[in-house]
Amino acid sequence: MSLSPHGPARVTPAQAHRAFGDGTAVLLDVRGVDELEAGHAPGALPVPSARLTGGAEVPGSGSGSTVVLLCRSGRRSQHTARLPAERGAEAVDVTGGMGAWAAEVLPVQDVHGAADTVI
Repeated sequence: MSLSPHGPARVTPAQAHRAFGDGTAVLLDVRGVDELEAGHAPGALPVPSARLTGGAEVPGSGSGSTVVLLCRSGRRSQHTARLPAERGAEAVDVTGGMGAWAAEVLPVQDVHGAADTVI
C-alpha cells in the first residue's frame, strides 16, 4: 500500500467489522490496558501503539489480510496505521474509533468476554 500525503486509508466501523468478520482483516486495538478494560471489540488483538512505535512486529501483516487499527477516537489509530503501511502491510484505521464503533451498535465486550458498552 502506498501512503497518500494524508496517510493510510480510513474505514467506517461497519466496514471494519464486516472485513474482520469475513476474515479479510486483522483487527488491532492500539489503546492502552485501562482503555481496553473500558470495553473492546470482540476478537481484536490488543497491541498498544507504544509497542508498534517501539518496533514490535505487526500481527497479521504477513497474512495478506488488511491490518485494521482501532483506538478510542480514531486519532491515535490514524497516526499509528502509518507504521504497518510503511512496513509494507495493507493498513487502515477506523474513523471515530471505539466511540463510533459503539455508536453503530457493533459488538463490544468487557475483559471477561461479556457484552459491554464503551465507557
